[in-house]
Amino acid sequence: MSPAATQTCNRLLQLHLQWWKENGLSVCLKPKMKLIICCSTLLLLLILPRASQGGNILVFPTEGSHWINMDILLKALHSRGHNITIVRSSKSWYIKANSSYYHSYTVPVERATDEKFMQRIISEGMQFVRGTISLTSFLQSGLDILGIIADVNSIVSELVSAILDDKELIRTLNESKFDLVLTDPCWGGGVILAKYLNLPLVYNARWLIVEEAHFAIAPSPISYIPITGSGSTDKMTFSQRVKNMIFYLISQLQNNVVAKHAYQQVCDKYLGPGHDFDQIKIDADIWLMRVDFVFDFPRPTMPNVVYVGGFQCKPANPLPEHLEEFVQSSGDHGFIIMSLGTFVNEIPDDLANYIAAAFAELPQKVIWKYKGSRPTTLGNNTLLVDWMPQNDLLGHPKIKLFVAHGGTNGVQEAMYHGVPVVGLPLFFDQYDNLLRLQIRGGAKILSVAAMDKDDNFLKAIKEVLNEPSYSMNMQRLSRLHRDQPMTPMDNALFWIEFVMRHKGAAHLKAQSYKMPWYSYHSVDVFLFLTGAVLLMLLTSVIFIRCLCRAVCKKKVKRD
Repeated sequence: MSPAATQTCNRLLQLHLQWWKENGLSVCLKPKMKLIICCSTLLLLLILPRASQGGNILVFPTEGSHWINMDILLKALHSRGHNITIVRSSKSWYIKANSSYYHSYTVPVERATDEKFMQRIISEGMQFVRGTISLTSFLQSGLDILGIIADVNSIVSELVSAILDDKELIRTLNESKFDLVLTDPCWGGGVILAKYLNLPLVYNARWLIVEEAHFAIAPSPISYIPITGSGSTDKMTFSQRVKNMIFYLISQLQNNVVAKHAYQQVCDKYLGPGHDFDQIKIDADIWLMRVDFVFDFPRPTMPNVVYVGGFQCKPANPLPEHLEEFVQSSGDHGFIIMSLGTFVNEIPDDLANYIAAAFAELPQKVIWKYKGSRPTTLGNNTLLVDWMPQNDLLGHPKIKLFVAHGGTNGVQEAMYHGVPVVGLPLFFDQYDNLLRLQIRGGAKILSVAAMDKDDNFLKAIKEVLNEPSYSMNMQRLSRLHRDQPMTPMDNALFWIEFVMRHKGAAHLKAQSYKMPWYSYHSVDVFLFLTGAVLLMLLTSVIFIRCLCRAVCKKKVKRD
């Protein structure tokens, strides 16, 4: 024990003895007992401050795969002694009412988003990319889906209204003395609740309604920042920049027409006049952005944006016994895993049979997350599972390849563990995510429409397996991603606790969120200066004309 520690122990012991004497207690302690008491007291003193720092966090989560990210963050917060409370819909399909690490309030609602919504988009999207439905049918379906997205925003606004109309719940929330609201801004309900309760706000974000969140708060020149869905990189040709502009205008139309229509009515009713949803939705103290610049393209950012890409990634845990036995049987060839994400549990039978037949020709073992009918061409080297520990499998020494749909979680886990990818993007941001890996040499993208032609799927797998550069490039990305002063999870936890300690982070927020668009882009200044210049020019012209007339009149009189 160091001298300082010994001195501290002795002082604590003296305080104990003094208290015992003052209270008429007579004790006779042996040196060993003294050491035990002192060490116990020190341990107690170390524990008590940590416990007293626990915060009180209100969470307004989003359903589906977004909840998977939020759930990991909530478990980490709970492990640090924070009290977590969730407000959920009575028809929630992902977020459970009972949990060991959070409390929940269930709000009765008549409508809710559910799996049918996602399954419909998935089914029709896959039919279109495979060419089994016409363009006209798909465009009509696209209009229907746009209507469904508007309906989903309306459903979320109804949930917020149900919360704010429940006076007993609001009284309970106010009396709970929450330190902040943590929400996913994929939908717009959380910010309204935070504003109504007058609480600091932290976003667990990548998307803000229908656009990538950076576009709402940071300067975003679309000349080199690609819009999600455009399929471009940060190096664009003229035609790609035209396409990028069109995608940008479409996203702004969706934001200003579809989303604002649903939420502005709630703002007007509960927050009162003068609360523009477009302004309050970007008024978060901290944005925990689920990307980093190893994965994404460099771009302007803001002081209150904290990059936590891959915060859900961690070193691999041991596999369950049956999976470990299966992968060990692969020998030197190693194994491959395939997953098409949270929502895609089955695909058309002909496509499933083609994939299974391709896997059967490989010397590697394959673990395939699939809940559909068992393919008739399934080989002995392929194991079908309903669920798999994806992070643990990607971190296994024998992993060779990840066949993935390109969701954010999957590509970040592949990058963290340095595993090359064969990508089968279907919709949303999946192609753009995989494109970021492909241009860095760590992935190969294959269209679902073309994968079952000319053995394209099997050729792509063999190319990535046999060409060392794919694995080397992913290992390089992994080293870059991990080379940080603190882990993404620790970074996220620090900033959440920072907001709790300081009751917000107003000093990091730019004033741009309070400015109307014409002030932010200096349109009013431009018009003023243009008008001033025109006025000066007009005044000069009039003066010159008057001067010319005066000179001409004198000349006429002389003549």
